[in-house]
Amino acid sequence: MNFRLIAYLVSALVFFLGLSMALPLTAALIYSDNGAWPLLVSLMVTCGIGGCVFLWTRGHRNFYLSHRDGMMIVALGWIASGLLATLPYLLSGAIPGFTDAYFESMSGFTTTGASILKNIEALPPSILFWRAQTQWLGGMGIIVLSIAILPFLGIGGMQLYKAETPSPVVDKLTPRISDTAKTLWKIYIFMTVFEILLLLAGGMTLYDSIYHSFTTMPTGGFSSKNASVGHYQSIYIEFVILAFMFLAGINFSLHYKLIRGNVRQFFWNPELRVYLSITGLFIFLVFLDVYSTIYPRILDAFSYASFQVVSILTTTGFVTADYEKWPAFSQAILFFCMFLCSMAGSTGGGIKIMRIILMVKHCYLEIFRIIHPHATTMVKLGNMPVSQTIMRSIWGFFLLYMGLYILGVIALAALEMDMISALSAMATCLGNVGPGFGSIGPTDNYAGVPMAGKWIMIFAMLLGRLEIYTIIVLLMPAFWRK
Repeated sequence: MNFRLIAYLVSALVFFLGLSMALPLTAALIYSDNGAWPLLVSLMVTCGIGGCVFLWTRGHRNFYLSHRDGMMIVALGWIASGLLATLPYLLSGAIPGFTDAYFESMSGFTTTGASILKNIEALPPSILFWRAQTQWLGGMGIIVLSIAILPFLGIGGMQLYKAETPSPVVDKLTPRISDTAKTLWKIYIFMTVFEILLLLAGGMTLYDSIYHSFTTMPTGGFSSKNASVGHYQSIYIEFVILAFMFLAGINFSLHYKLIRGNVRQFFWNPELRVYLSITGLFIFLVFLDVYSTIYPRILDAFSYASFQVVSILTTTGFVTADYEKWPAFSQAILFFCMFLCSMAGSTGGGIKIMRIILMVKHCYLEIFRIIHPHATTMVKLGNMPVSQTIMRSIWGFFLLYMGLYILGVIALAALEMDMISALSAMATCLGNVGPGFGSIGPTDNYAGVPMAGKWIMIFAMLLGRLEIYTIIVLLMPAFWRK
C-alpha cells in the first residue's frame, strides 16, 4: 500500500476543506456574529494541517492508485473531514462536547440529518451555515469534488470514484473520470442555484434560501429552524422543496442525459419508472390513511402525505408534520421507506431501488428456473443483462446491510434504548435518513442517546454513506496483507 501517496491526497482534501470555511466565515462577517473567530481559527488549523502534510509528501511522483489505495483514501478522507469539521462547533461553544460535535459533523457530511441540537435557532448564523455546507459538500461527495478540481487526481481517479459513488453500477458519463466528476458537480450546482431562486420567489430570506437549498440537494435535511420546513407554513415553499428532494433522488446521470436532450432515455429508464411508481403509490396510501382520520381537508392530507413520503423515501429528513401521531399503517410505510430509499447514483442513501429491482427479478428467475429447468435466462435491467458478478455484489451488500442493521439494533437495545427508538435509529443512520420514531422522532433529537450509542450511529452513518464495502473491507486482515 502506498502510504505516502495516500497521505498526499488526503492532505490535499483537508486543505480544500479548510479553504471552504471561508464561505461561512464571510457569513460571520456579514451578520457580525460570534462565529468569525472560531471559523478563522478552524480555517487556519485545517489548512495548516493539510498544507504541511501536503508539502511534506509532495515529492511523491508515483500517481498509480491501486484498488486498496483508493478505498483507504476515501475512508480516511471522510473520517478526517468529519474530525476537522468539529472545530467550528467546539471553538464557538455551539456544541461543547467532542462526541456530540463529531456526531453533528459526520451527520452533515454523510447527509444523514440526525442532530443533537435542541435549539437550532439560538446558534450563530455562520455556524449554522457551516452545518449546512457540510451536507452540501457531502451530498455529491467530497472525493468526487476533489477529482473534479484537483488535476493530479486525473490518474487513478476511477478507483476513488468507485469507492465513494453510491451506485451498484458506476456510470462514467465521459471518457475521463475527472470530466465526469466536473459534469456531476455542474449539474448539482445548477440545481442548487435554481432552488435558491425559487425559494427566494416564495418569500424566504436569502440566508434561509441558500441554507435549505444546501441541505435539500444532498438530501440532507438540516434546517435553520427548530420546526424544520414546517416553520414556514407555506404550500409554495413545501412544494419547491418537495420537487427538489424528488429530483435529488434521481440518478444524476439521468439528469445529464435529459440536459443532453435524451428525453426518451430519461423517462424510459426502468429504475426511474419504479421510483415514480413507488413514490406515487406510497403517497396515495398515506393520503388515504391520514385523510379524515388526521386531516379533515383534502389539500392538507395530500400535502403532508406527499411531503413526508418524499422526504423519507429520498432520505432527506425534512418534516412538516409530527408523523408519530399518524395511524400505524402510515408509520409503517414511512419506516419501510427508510430502507428502500431513492435511485442509485442519486444523493440519497439506503439500499437503493436498483438493488431492490434486481433482487426481486433474481428471485423470480430462480422460481422460473424451477418450473423451466432447461431455460437459458438471466437477470436484465431494461434490455441490459446484469452479470453474475454484479448480482453477487448486490446480494452481498443486502445481507451485510441487514446484518449490520440487526447488530446495531441489538447494540442500541443493550444501551437501554427502547425498541422502537433502536429500530428506527439504526434504520435512519444506516440509511442516512435523519428523523425516526420514538425518542428520535420528528419533534425530538439525538441528544439523549448514550455516548456509546452515538458512536455506533456515527459508524452506521459512515457505513451507509460509503455503501458498506469501502469501510468493512478495511477491517479485514486480508486487506492489509501484501
